[in-house]
Amino acid sequence: MTDVTLYHWEPNANSGKPMLALFEKGVAFDSHYLDLLNFDQHKPDYLAVNPLGTIPAMTHGKLVLTESTAIMEYVDEAFDGPRLMPADPVDQWRTRWWMKFMDQWLAPSFSMIGWSVFVGPSVRQKDPAELEAAIDRIPMPERRVAWRKAINGAFSPEEMTESQRRVALGIGYLEQALGERQWLASDEYGLADINGFNLAYAMPLSQPQLCNDELTPHIMRWLRAIYARPATRACWALGRTDLARRISLLESEPA
Repeated sequence: MTDVTLYHWEPNANSGKPMLALFEKGVAFDSHYLDLLNFDQHKPDYLAVNPLGTIPAMTHGKLVLTESTAIMEYVDEAFDGPRLMPADPVDQWRTRWWMKFMDQWLAPSFSMIGWSVFVGPSVRQKDPAELEAAIDRIPMPERRVAWRKAINGAFSPEEMTESQRRVALGIGYLEQALGERQWLASDEYGLADINGFNLAYAMPLSQPQLCNDELTPHIMRWLRAIYARPATRACWALGRTDLARRISLLESEPA
């Protein structure tokens, strides 16, 4: 047992961000898996930890932390291990710029696409009355709306088009930045890379016409470099679905 517990779903997206930071820092923690597709995050046991019912959450002793990017920064400051926030003020600014861009611009678009093609179809086969009861238990009204849209396939064409536009723009920004330096925000691997990887690792699969070895060689180099890190492999080993294991193309070098 440790005094750190991470409540998470699969080791990607928001759940994967603090999880990978913990592994990179070498922090021992208790893994508490929440099956998002079974609405574990809205059940009483977890709502006692985080009344908003969002994941991930982390406890450190009696302290309860929420919001994945803020948890990453806490992990970096609170524990020994390699520093994940650069020392240089300009690199710190760049790190926080990228994390904000990821969280506020790219993440909602990736989420909408992912919910449309994976989350919604994955839960749609459940009993309708059971689904409605589960949605009614969601504490945040806006999350109830998102779940209903995902389950019913009700994201509008305009919403999906805008998400695709934002993803395409984000891919261009990433490729340009990674052509200027090895890592996203500085010359050393850090929080911006952890944040970005957990959102972008599936781009070669979900957006093959936009992200591939020919069009985005810098992104592909970056994704492979993070994928090869021991901490990433240890992190992904905690997954229970094929979400992380499906990116076999990161196993090999470009042709």
